[in-house]
Amino acid sequence: MRNRSAAAPALATVARRPGRGRRHLGRAGLPSAEAKERDVVSRIAEILKDCPSNWGRFGPDDEIGTLNYLTPEEVRRGIAQVREGRLFPLGLPIGDPRGDLVWPGRVPTQHYMVSDRGLYLTGKRRPIRGSGGVEYADDVVHMYLQGTTQIDSLGHVWYDGRLYNGYDAATTTGGLSKNGIDKVAARGIAGAAVLLDVARFKGKEMLERGEEITLEDLFATAEAQGLELERRDMLLVRTGFYLHYVRGGTAEYVGEALREPGLTYSPELVRWFQAQEVPLYGTDTMGSEQTVSSRTGTFQPLHPAFITRLGLTVAELLWLEDLAAYCAEVGRYRFFLTISPLRVLGGAGSPVNPLAIL
Repeated sequence: MRNRSAAAPALATVARRPGRGRRHLGRAGLPSAEAKERDVVSRIAEILKDCPSNWGRFGPDDEIGTLNYLTPEEVRRGIAQVREGRLFPLGLPIGDPRGDLVWPGRVPTQHYMVSDRGLYLTGKRRPIRGSGGVEYADDVVHMYLQGTTQIDSLGHVWYDGRLYNGYDAATTTGGLSKNGIDKVAARGIAGAAVLLDVARFKGKEMLERGEEITLEDLFATAEAQGLELERRDMLLVRTGFYLHYVRGGTAEYVGEALREPGLTYSPELVRWFQAQEVPLYGTDTMGSEQTVSSRTGTFQPLHPAFITRLGLTVAELLWLEDLAAYCAEVGRYRFFLTISPLRVLGGAGSPVNPLAIL
């Protein structure tokens, strides 16, 4: 999920509850920012009133949520999926000359060389003293921690002032002292995973803009792939939508208005994820869910449902094309998946380069 402080309120108030009394008006008779924010909060709280919760399930001090399901036994189950020893990195390139795909309002990654051969040739840098002539390259990157393939921390989103497991949202001030990505990085992620190639199942190269993926779609895709979904499988879903960026960059991907396809919130969907004990869920889009829900009319309600309520780790912008092609070729969609986020203290997310091994 991306920084949506400007976009979220406008989208999230599409279907306000009537009869909420007098509203505070700002200039030109428009609702004030304070009133809008109250409407957004009350709206998402109303939407998620029947949403399952894992608060307290793993103890009062838990900060990694459903990753607790990845026990040593589950890691060994994942390793057992390896047959050919084929490796599929799922991370996107960083520093694309066209500008990396990032959420609107963010700046693509900037990569700078601070030492290279050019500096030596111009006399601006000399070989390392005492090395006998050794030269070196060095560089620096400025990027959003969620500006490429990444996973969200459990403190990334919240509502009603509470993070996953009931922590006060004030703990995000100046860096996440609770539910930060460093808690996940200190543990690591490894286990059995499956790919549900929904786009291929539907006979499409990529799903349509704003197209919803239903729970029934997931079941039908698994059945078509001859795949039995097992408890504690990590779940990756291919939409094919990233191909828009491959072909036409950010302009084609975003279009006139960003409308990514994907799952969206329903109590039944979240109950299934909870009962299935899914440790991690990810897709090949920036938000890993339908941008504006066709069910609630609001902006990305699945993020607070999955992250805040379930403590489910969400991965975004996965490169799934090579993996999907191989899985279709060999007819096998189950593999070992390992992910290691950067240990950024108090981080809200981290770039990752997941590795699927078959």
